[in-house]
Amino acid sequence: MEIRFYEKDKLLVFKISEEIDDYSVQKMRRSADYEIERYMPKKVIFDFDSVTFMDSAGIGFIIGRYKFANMLGAKLEVTNLTPSVQKIFDMSGILKLIPVTDLQESALR
Repeated sequence: MEIRFYEKDKLLVFKISEEIDDYSVQKMRRSADYEIERYMPKKVIFDFDSVTFMDSAGIGFIIGRYKFANMLGAKLEVTNLTPSVQKIFDMSGILKLIPVTDLQESALR
C-alpha cells in the first residue's frame, strides 16, 4: 500500500495504490488526517486508479475522511474507481453520500 498526495490551490489529492485493507488503513488514516488538517483544503479527492483490492475497511476509511474533511469545511470526492472498487462502493451505498468526479475537471474548477 502506498498513499501519495499533492496540493494545489486548496485542492488536496490523495493517490492510493495497491490494496486497501485493515492493516493499510491504519497508516493511511493518520497520514490523510494529518495532511487534511495541515493544508485545510476546500476539496479533498481520493484517486483510486491504482487500487487492486479494497475491503470494508476501505469504506470505513473513506467515510471517516468524509466526516473529518466536512468538519473542517472541505468537500470530499472520489475519482478513477477501478471496477472492483466501484462494485464495493455500489454495494455499500457510499456513492449516495460521496460524489465521483473527474479529476481534471475538478482541478480546473
